[in-house]
Amino acid sequence: MRKLADRLQHPVKQWIKAAAWCLLYILFVAWVGTFWWLLLLPLVFDAFITQYIPWTWWKKSKNKTVLAVMGWVDAILFALIAVYFINLYLFQNYQIPTSSLEKTLLVGDFLFVSKASYGPRVPNTPFSFPLVQHTFPVINTKSYLENPQWEYKRLKGFDTIERNDIVVFNFPTGDTVPVKVQNPDYYVSSYYEGYNNLKLQNPDVEPSAEACMARGREIIRSRKDIYGELVYRPVDRRENYVKRCVAIPGDFFEIRDNTIFINDKPEELHPGVQYNYYVQTTGRYFSADMMDKLGISFDDRKLQDPVADQQLINYLGLEPNLPVYHFPLTAAMLDKLKNSILVKSIRIEPFAIGGDVFPYGGGHGWNRDNYGPIYIPRKGSTLKLNSWNISIYERIIRVYEKNDLEVRDGRFIINGKETDYYTFKMDYYWMMGDNRHNSADSRYWGFVPEDHVVGRPVAVWLSLNKDKGWFEGKIRFNRFFKDARR
Repeated sequence: MRKLADRLQHPVKQWIKAAAWCLLYILFVAWVGTFWWLLLLPLVFDAFITQYIPWTWWKKSKNKTVLAVMGWVDAILFALIAVYFINLYLFQNYQIPTSSLEKTLLVGDFLFVSKASYGPRVPNTPFSFPLVQHTFPVINTKSYLENPQWEYKRLKGFDTIERNDIVVFNFPTGDTVPVKVQNPDYYVSSYYEGYNNLKLQNPDVEPSAEACMARGREIIRSRKDIYGELVYRPVDRRENYVKRCVAIPGDFFEIRDNTIFINDKPEELHPGVQYNYYVQTTGRYFSADMMDKLGISFDDRKLQDPVADQQLINYLGLEPNLPVYHFPLTAAMLDKLKNSILVKSIRIEPFAIGGDVFPYGGGHGWNRDNYGPIYIPRKGSTLKLNSWNISIYERIIRVYEKNDLEVRDGRFIINGKETDYYTFKMDYYWMMGDNRHNSADSRYWGFVPEDHVVGRPVAVWLSLNKDKGWFEGKIRFNRFFKDARR
């Protein structure tokens, strides 16, 4: 008893510190809802008061080297643990890698992403290295342990996803990844590999989507020299994407000639939305300064070849001997060019250039600029299945909601039972980039399930212009602390 009494002899300040940390830990466990973690509460108390475990044994050493080394180890471990929990439950840094959201968010923007806004997820893979998504750089090994894997659970957040919110999420079709060819994704590559192979063997027969996918998977698995090894990634270890949520659960979504309709009503165009145009001048060329003032990045400044692109120029109805540029424009930028004496003609990019869209091989006749209508599933809603919509919702049923689905002679067998109806277990979202003709989004890979949602960008904390040098305006100070929520 005397030993215990001695261990309890601490200044009031130490007791206050212990009480604060214990209370914080209890509140965190209550938020997470995993109450067996309370069994670890005595360890928190012991670290401050009883100290049966020699947490700071090294501080009693008289060896200066031990003191110096363990001091650094202690600081690094504390920082890693703190970063781990902050990264999981509160905030995450995210850098915009592509132009899919320009001009709303720019390439080189660094964002604070709030995970608490929509409610942080309890990690699928709890044992992972902080600040590394799935692979350690240089050594190219996994940054997480595959086991154990926890079921999906989301903690209570402060907000819900609304239409037109910008959202960070895990790439839905990033579950299976050929390490050498990651864009396009595994499923798109499988479809095209299979389609081309089957058409080569029998040009007169149009192969089914199932046959294309099956053959394509065989080809990708056999061509490791091109595609490399296939790796599987749990939901929380898939690549992070950022897009605008244009349709929420329960919506009917449609695109008609580049205009989005929600529940049969046209949506107002966001100021940052842009489309690709072909711009023919009266004979003069745009200078780099003019391009800068228009806000067209270096990578987007494309001048068509009058010889190689002659067929396209003729198709667009443009003059064959005058310069033709190809770049994205917002509505405001388009108005400026229409009023310019340098511009002769402007044509929007044809939808055929956008290629096929989701669901591949579904036979719906949709394209990038004319899509749907399509129902965005809401948790608890029930859909009648038929030959028209099964290709749209098949991945949801099989993959995202983990059911066994068979289609036999037009009949649907789910988990061994024949049925014409399916009730959704999760909410789903439709995500698109503001740079509409330069965005790989839901039009190409489908729905985003609620368990893939990472968080909400709240602010730009740094912005670097990749087209500029350090002394030429590389740091975009005017974007610091810009609201990134919409």
